[in-house]
Amino acid sequence: MKIATYNINGIKARLPRLKEWLEETRPAVACLQEIKSQDKDFPASEFEELGYQVIWHGQKSFNGVAMLADAQAGYSLGEVQRGLGIDGPKEGEGEQARYLEADIAKDGRSVRIVCIYLPNGNPHPGPKFDYKLAWMAKLRERMAAIWAEEVPAAILGDYNVIPEDDDVYSVKAMSDDALMQPESRAAYARLLADGWTDAVRTLNPRGGVWTYWDYQAGAWQRDHGFRIDHILLSPELADRLQAVGVDREHRGREKASDHAPTWAILRD
Repeated sequence: MKIATYNINGIKARLPRLKEWLEETRPAVACLQEIKSQDKDFPASEFEELGYQVIWHGQKSFNGVAMLADAQAGYSLGEVQRGLGIDGPKEGEGEQARYLEADIAKDGRSVRIVCIYLPNGNPHPGPKFDYKLAWMAKLRERMAAIWAEEVPAAILGDYNVIPEDDDVYSVKAMSDDALMQPESRAAYARLLADGWTDAVRTLNPRGGVWTYWDYQAGAWQRDHGFRIDHILLSPELADRLQAVGVDREHRGREKASDHAPTWAILRD
């Protein structure tokens, strides 16, 4: 079972690249972030034509998450929850579209999959950074509730956290960014301390794996990247982990997202 996360940075702009990736790699489950689309404008039929069932949680111009399951291979989606019940940083803004949870079933067995787009938190200090930390605390609460259900689970997405110094091309260059602040790293570390396994780190203990390259300053050409797209696994799924990877080549294609798809393969 191949599960993947992909921040596509606008589903309308990246739709040809996204469909290309789905056809070439055929993940069983794909979690998408930053779809930047209202629910009514989401191109569900494009994925259904490829044999994928899809659910989505959209928002105009910003954020937004979606989840795809390969119906042709026998997988089905059953939505469990959308949203964490936490309002955005602006007064009266309401909740942003950043969280989607579903059960992925096949042959009578299921896995809980959560797709997240964690707040960036810049600039810091300030309300956006406070929101990031509050959102991470809410996420931890929800992950604890999933743990209590004793279901195999994976939490995938753009966490907007660089966990370790060897997860970034230059510590100095990113030292003032919200992605690398001690509070952000500590909140991520607490998730691991609760018993969740960072799949990419587990099979790449020396680091040096990037999932994001900025559009600016020739970051892709200079390989100035860092790792912010993560796959956290419950113990049962961690025991089934066979391989992980980043589809770097897709980042280099024309009109690509600034993220690359990140995936894990689990024994069925």
